[in-house]
Amino acid sequence: MAFANTSKALPIFPVLLVNFIGMLGYSIVIPLLVFLVQRFGGNEVVYGLLGAIYPAFQLVGAPILGRWSDDIGRKRVLMLSQAGTFLAWLLFIWALVMPVEQIREINSSILGTFFVSIPLLLLVGARALDGLTGGNVSVANAYLSDISTDKTRKANFGKMASSTSLGFIIGPMLASLLGGTSLGEMLPVMVAAGISMVAILVIYFYLPESHEPKEVHPEAKPLKLAKLFQIEHKECYEHSHKDDSKSLRQILKVNGIPLMFTIYFFTFLGFSFFYSGFPVFAVNTLEWETSELGIFFTISSSVMVIAQGPLLTYLSDKVGESLLITVGSLLIGISFILIPFSGAFWVYGCVVLLALGNGIMWPSFMAILGKMGDPNSRGTIMGYGNSMGSAASICGLVMGGLLFNYLGSQVFFLAGFIMILIFIFAFRLKRYE
Repeated sequence: MAFANTSKALPIFPVLLVNFIGMLGYSIVIPLLVFLVQRFGGNEVVYGLLGAIYPAFQLVGAPILGRWSDDIGRKRVLMLSQAGTFLAWLLFIWALVMPVEQIREINSSILGTFFVSIPLLLLVGARALDGLTGGNVSVANAYLSDISTDKTRKANFGKMASSTSLGFIIGPMLASLLGGTSLGEMLPVMVAAGISMVAILVIYFYLPESHEPKEVHPEAKPLKLAKLFQIEHKECYEHSHKDDSKSLRQILKVNGIPLMFTIYFFTFLGFSFFYSGFPVFAVNTLEWETSELGIFFTISSSVMVIAQGPLLTYLSDKVGESLLITVGSLLIGISFILIPFSGAFWVYGCVVLLALGNGIMWPSFMAILGKMGDPNSRGTIMGYGNSMGSAASICGLVMGGLLFNYLGSQVFFLAGFIMILIFIFAFRLKRYE
């Protein structure tokens, strides 16, 4: 029996709320990480490597969780993912209460000088655990695809992106307020853990299942381990034959998937070059303070909320997804190329162009991806797509920092060139709308 798809009857608000809560908890701690790393013995290189740990483990976990969501339902996997995030925040809290004692000092011409401590290792473990169970984004996207029709899909993915941007706006603002109390970094981390627990409760009580587990053949052998973790119905059985229809090799045979995964990878690669280089450019060239950098990203997220919400809703019935991807990628590429020529004032114009392009491009891209494959494999497709983004983030964050040391602000030209490539690729997407 195929999976049940109750898409037409399920509300969108619960999954938007889960996505918003998840991003809110994540973004609260982002402004504090660099200070925690330094306090626990690390340096700037360690901070960069710590940032790459999350996508590295997400690269492994996202396809597994996406496939599980196809097999056992979206709701259970979202619960599992949020539980992992909650445990990761508990590791953060443990790191904050542990004494900072040097275990080993590192002196390297490449990595610099720093020392390893128990709290620093706990931070690494927390980021790894959160990344490993961080497939909630791909599962949430698969859920959204389940409950969307062809008419509402693009607008719904725009709303999903808006909820992400809104969480990213409010999170750093809360961090600034909470971090200034007598509890210091402890209060924001505790709030992030509390927010994660709220997300678990929202999923359990308010998020209906959109993709019921499939029925399996009675002649197959029992799978006791799955029953132990309650990821399989009672008296259900595992197929005796191996099902490789959801392997990466088989998924790549789906019409249009290689092109979509290529665009997925290069989009994240271009943005990773930007995000790894812009803070250094802002501090060294524009001579910005921390508050000015925060304003920059707040403006960017605010424009994206507008673009992904009311603007995309207005355009959804008038303009096709492929055209929005084409225009959006061009706007992003132009903004990246203009940044090195911009002063402290004109760079805000670049960020508006960047946010507008991203706001109309990415939800449209996800709307097309969400229609590919059959409903039984869309969680798997989203999971592999998420892995493409994770792999690109790892490459971009590591390479971007190194390239900025050699090329300076010219690294933005490379990011712009990548987005121009996507602009060219996007002309082939018309056939998949």
